[in-house]
Amino acid sequence: MNTQSNQTGRDRILIFDTTLRDGEQAPGAALSIDEKLTIARQLARLGVDIIEAGFPFSSPGDFEAVQKIAQHVGVEGGPTICGLARATQQDIATAAEALKPAYKHRIHTFIATSDIHLKYKLKKSRAEVLAIAEEMVAYAKSFTDDVEFSPEDAGRSDPEFLYQVLERAIAAGAKTVNIPDTVGYTTPAEFGALIRGIKENVPNIDQAIISVHGHNDLGLAVANFLEAVKNGARQLECTINGIGERAGNAALEELVMALHVRRQYFNPFLGRPADSEDSLTNIDTKQIYKTSRLVSNLTGMLVQPNKAIVGANAFAHESGIHQDGVLKNRLTYEIMDAQSIGLTDNQITLGKLSGRNAFRTRLKELGFDLSEQDLNKAFVRFKELADKKKEITDWDLESIVNDETQQTPEHFHLEWVQVTCGDHARPTATVTLRLPNGEELMDAAIGTGPVDAVYKAINRVVNVPNQLIEFSVQSVTAGIDAIGEVTIRLKQDDRIFSGHSANTDIIVASAQAYVNALNRLYAAMQHPEKSEAAAAKI
Repeated sequence: MNTQSNQTGRDRILIFDTTLRDGEQAPGAALSIDEKLTIARQLARLGVDIIEAGFPFSSPGDFEAVQKIAQHVGVEGGPTICGLARATQQDIATAAEALKPAYKHRIHTFIATSDIHLKYKLKKSRAEVLAIAEEMVAYAKSFTDDVEFSPEDAGRSDPEFLYQVLERAIAAGAKTVNIPDTVGYTTPAEFGALIRGIKENVPNIDQAIISVHGHNDLGLAVANFLEAVKNGARQLECTINGIGERAGNAALEELVMALHVRRQYFNPFLGRPADSEDSLTNIDTKQIYKTSRLVSNLTGMLVQPNKAIVGANAFAHESGIHQDGVLKNRLTYEIMDAQSIGLTDNQITLGKLSGRNAFRTRLKELGFDLSEQDLNKAFVRFKELADKKKEITDWDLESIVNDETQQTPEHFHLEWVQVTCGDHARPTATVTLRLPNGEELMDAAIGTGPVDAVYKAINRVVNVPNQLIEFSVQSVTAGIDAIGEVTIRLKQDDRIFSGHSANTDIIVASAQAYVNALNRLYAAMQHPEKSEAAAAKI
């Protein structure tokens, strides 16, 4: 039995990251097992306390992902690895099995408590839910000392019933009780009052950490959480870039930086001297920007330019008055330093004469620890880029690594693409794709523009019905020779698939991103859908 607890005191905030579980429920954000492992490793570097790695019972793929993360990331000194489970013996036992390799592991079990869920979803009485919660927490406790319990839709539950459920769950062994605003319905004052009511009316609440989980349907998730902190919450369940189903979850980067920048304001609520400079979380803020970019690239969910903390405009100043003020004193219009989130000026690091050892060393300094196979692939791309660009930046290197080492297993491989276009020519593209058996397929098409022609030619080759619903191009660095990152999203029936690629040739990047998305789509067509359990939400 795991006896390691992640409760390190009540004077700091625990960060529970659910990017790999709730975040993946965002349409089109499906991740491969290797991609989940890559993100989990970066979350560990970021310093999150708990990683909710997935929902093991929902599918064999999720089970394997949680098990791999438990084995490779849940090492001694690393974060607690958590698995979600409905309040059933099968779910809980499956989660326990997947989590076994982790040095510290947590089972997170839940059942709905709002009357609307009891009546229409569970079709159970309050007495039945009380009994199930108590019994299943105790069952989870037989596998690990670290059990978290969530009353789903707590924000719309009768407070008196909620108090009873939480008391029984804690008595059965829950070390953390999570209060979810499942549908993003509450306002900050209401949510703060809910947490305060729990503190005042659950007799054994001092035996558990109060956690909060919330969705951003009304744009209030972060504000709700900060109010919850003031009223006694000590664990925040959030995602990178705020991704998640519907309007997403509370954004980790916004919560962490709000607590960092305004720590003098929040200190007294945690029993600290107001002027204390100690961090309120365990997060290495300089890893925030890198983590944001990684999640955005792998999920295909772009960060809006005006997004707080990590958006492209977050530290930009267009107004002449603002520019003048910042030049005189940064504090006139900036409340935090861009470097505090790891956003630094691009420095020239390597050139075309740099060798493999220098390349490997710089990647390690940037936080990438690649296998020999991935290093070789990335080094080839680096040499190709160095022949085209005289100045190679850290951002270029990150883009190369993310693009070259995190691709979906290929059924279709882009061999080559050629385009002719101009103001007096009809855009025409010719493409060649290679199949796993070595067969090469070629076709050509005319389009309204070069990218449209490329995509039409690819569609003629693969013959996989789909609808392109999003196409986005972003420059990695400044300059005419910058790497361009292309992110696209395809739709087939009700499912969305993302693709991403980076190249100095934007047409090549567009073709590669499209083929990447098609490979995801094709893989989904070859494997059964996840079970209904995967749709469970808190």
